[in-house]
Amino acid sequence: MPIRARDFGLACGLLPPGPLNAITDVAGVRVGHHTLRSGAVRTGFTAILPHADDLFRSKVRAGVDIINGFGKSAGLIQVAELGQIETPILLGNTLAVGTGFNALVSRALAANADIGRTTGTVNPLVLECNDGWLSDIRARALTEADAFRALDAAQTGPVAEGAIGAGTGMSAFGFKGGVGTASRIVALDGRDHVLGVLALANFGNAGDLVLPDGRRPVPPDGADGRPERGSVILVAATDIAMETRQLSRVARRCGAGLARLGAFWGHGSGDIALAFSTAGRIDHHETGDFVALTALNENRIDLAFRAAAEATEEAVLNAMLAAPATTGRDGHHRPSLAEVLGSARHRD
Repeated sequence: MPIRARDFGLACGLLPPGPLNAITDVAGVRVGHHTLRSGAVRTGFTAILPHADDLFRSKVRAGVDIINGFGKSAGLIQVAELGQIETPILLGNTLAVGTGFNALVSRALAANADIGRTTGTVNPLVLECNDGWLSDIRARALTEADAFRALDAAQTGPVAEGAIGAGTGMSAFGFKGGVGTASRIVALDGRDHVLGVLALANFGNAGDLVLPDGRRPVPPDGADGRPERGSVILVAATDIAMETRQLSRVARRCGAGLARLGAFWGHGSGDIALAFSTAGRIDHHETGDFVALTALNENRIDLAFRAAAEATEEAVLNAMLAAPATTGRDGHHRPSLAEVLGSARHRD
């Protein structure tokens, strides 16, 4: 079984987690990974599918918050403008954004003969972090076939975490980073709703990490003094009905979860939060002049804000704790946070 924050007694916040404590607690959401480990390469793709149908024809509402814009993601401008997602979401390394873009375009064209002919083009959504400390990013090893494998592997249920998929070569707070997820349940109108977050954690200076119990673990080789030049991608999914402005506000609160961990959103860090709702879809071929929209009462939105902050904090910790110590390109090494905390527990 993978090691998670709660295995170390590290519970973040007050709200209860979902059954899986994962983004896939939101019904219909799927996650898939494909990993490359060869020579000096430690990289991969991670795919997030809001639902199993054709997203181009049946879009979901979304919002985005650029916490710090030192990044090269594709598709965010249109999401910010139109408030909708129309392809799966791909996470990968910085120099694989174009590859992921092409893969999503290829899939959309294959499924929709009208794209670029009788209807508009498609907006692929690819987000990135720089895994070049542990992986030979210059090799540009990821291919469209690798992206297809991540998309085809997407499924509901438990999500593999740590050094897998896009998280294979990532670092966080001087430790090994990676992919992690968590969720929170909120009660609205007498019914339970879920908000889940998936984090691609590749940020934070060594020595800055603050755990929920107040401890500040430092890598065995100490703080290396290198400037903050990582990134973090946060994808929040919910079944709470919200309009796009509200989803952008929820995405912004993911940043509170990062701050709780000791992050300050450094100059060279591309910190992006994206939120989408599975409650109600947008029909690409809608013919009505007006469409019905159900949205959360603004006076209740603090519940979603709290859920986003708490799930983000725990998702990052789950990413780090599930990732083993890794030696990569040119002998660069990142220790395991789980090993450091385990050693401290044994000493106590």
